Amino acid sequence: MRGKTVLPAVAMTAVSMVLTLAVVLMWLGTAVPWPVALVVGLGIDGGWLATLAYERRLAAQGDHSRTVTAVGWSFGLIATGVLIAHALTAEHSVGAWLAVAWLPIAAKALWLVHGLWERTALTPAAVGAIRGIQQEARDEAAVARARLRAEAATEETRLTAVTEAGARVARVQSKTAATLAGAWSTLEAARDGEDTGRALTSVTARVTPGVTPAWELPVWGPMEPVSSLALETGPALTDDALDVLVDDIRHSQTPPLSYREMAVRFRTNGHSASEVRLRAAWKRVA
Repeated sequence: MRGKTVLPAVAMTAVSMVLTLAVVLMWLGTAVPWPVALVVGLGIDGGWLATLAYERRLAAQGDHSRTVTAVGWSFGLIATGVLIAHALTAEHSVGAWLAVAWLPIAAKALWLVHGLWERTALTPAAVGAIRGIQQEARDEAAVARARLRAEAATEETRLTAVTEAGARVARVQSKTAATLAGAWSTLEAARDGEDTGRALTSVTARVTPGVTPAWELPVWGPMEPVSSLALETGPALTDDALDVLVDDIRHSQTPPLSYREMAVRFRTNGHSASEVRLRAAWKRVA
């Protein structure tokens, strides 16, 4: 992976250095002796190469110097300026020389990219760990999505079943209510009809002359029968007699009876007392 960034930078640097040296020799060789032009070209390339080597050394140590970086970019701008000046003063192929004048700046930019890559590079083990974490997160997200979809489908199925069952119950209740209403109407019509009254009178007149029995409609709904023993017309027993009777019934069995059991035996034996007086007697003796 390191070669993908360092090789283009090295190649661009070599091309720009050769091009800078050749341009200096061609451009200044006509005005000064060629050894002087060679020294100038090698000075530009050497300064650029020296600052680049020092930058790479600092980067290898994890350090950075803005001064060295500024000097290196200065040499790169000088080389670019030389190429642009030569292109503008050339008698022919001006466009071609201007097209290659950006190579020194491009080489510096590639080294900058390579430095950024080195500062952010990770070991294969770290990259593998990151990939494993990302894959685990993707797996967990996929499992959570599948679980949510399954729960949603299950809830939808349950709600559909409950709704259908409720609709069936409502239909049955509606039919039952309609049937009961029809039966009620029939019974009421039979009870209020004149023929029914005459028929009952003809049957009962021989037994009890002049009496027509009352025929009540059945009660539609739950009802609780009331025992005749629970109704008391008057205080048949005094409080003292009631206390003695309650105490005897309570202790007629071991362990003593509860209030409910005592009340049942009290009324079964034919005794009569209101619920209020019976409970008061129980509290007095218990």
